Amino acid sequence: MGTSNSTYDPPLTLAPRRAHVTVGASYVCTVAPGRTLPATGSLDGESPDASCLTLGGARLTETVRYADGKKSLIVYDGGTTLRVTDAQIVRLTGHVTEGRGKGRPAQRTVFAGSSQLPTECLSSGLRGSSGRAQLEIHP
Repeated sequence: MGTSNSTYDPPLTLAPRRAHVTVGASYVCTVAPGRTLPATGSLDGESPDASCLTLGGARLTETVRYADGKKSLIVYDGGTTLRVTDAQIVRLTGHVTEGRGKGRPAQRTVFAGSSQLPTECLSSGLRGSSGRAQLEIHP
């Protein structure tokens, strides 16, 4: 588990449009039974159909840097979004393409909220969100 802070450019409104998504994350990762390591994640990519309701078609790449100096590069090419008022659950799926866990499936789930009111979707748009994140690299 960890934290996640996302920004959207341009801000998300109700009308789907291409948006650049950047995310900073911090995790506590279990790398072996009884062994955890802190890690940071940096995500970058685009969603061709982003809105306040979904990050449709998002393709993001995450670089995870572990405290022991190792890294994982994860490419997310699928996902789902569920929004209820000002809360959003985003689940991204993909694979580790380099480093620790190479070749393994990965899933990232974020339970996020925005500091902006949901009504911003009707006007200037949501500029970002933050919340709890869980990264799983499956065996």
